Amino acid sequence: MEHSLLVWLLPTLALVAGVVIGFLVARLLPNAAPSSTQRQLDDVQERFNSYQNEVVTHFNSTASLVNKLSQSHQEVQDHLADGANRLALDEQTRQRLLASLHADTPQGPRDRLTPPRNTEAPKDYAPKTPNAPGMLDEHYGLKK
Repeated sequence: MEHSLLVWLLPTLALVAGVVIGFLVARLLPNAAPSSTQRQLDDVQERFNSYQNEVVTHFNSTASLVNKLSQSHQEVQDHLADGANRLALDEQTRQRLLASLHADTPQGPRDRLTPPRNTEAPKDYAPKTPNAPGMLDEHYGLKK
């Protein structure tokens, strides 16, 4: 009987010791795991914030460059108009130069193209008049 008690007692004690050791390890090690996870999360958050700042900076500089481009374009237009006013020999030439400057500027929305009025499908044969020989007639195209 002592032998059967030992057979059951040793595994039971090993199981209890394993549970206690597992509980202690589980209580001590999770503190290390969340800190590495937290570090990774902080790193990802920092990279995301940096990316957002770069995007905002990019679009701000793009807007600034577009504004400069618009101003430069307007300055060139003004310069050309001033040159046309000063350097044109007569009023007709001046008006043509000014009209050509303003022809490049968009006047508003363009009209849509209208579809063709005839919606008949194209024919894959040559139409013929009544009582005239068709293309497959043996006398078609021959002079008499």
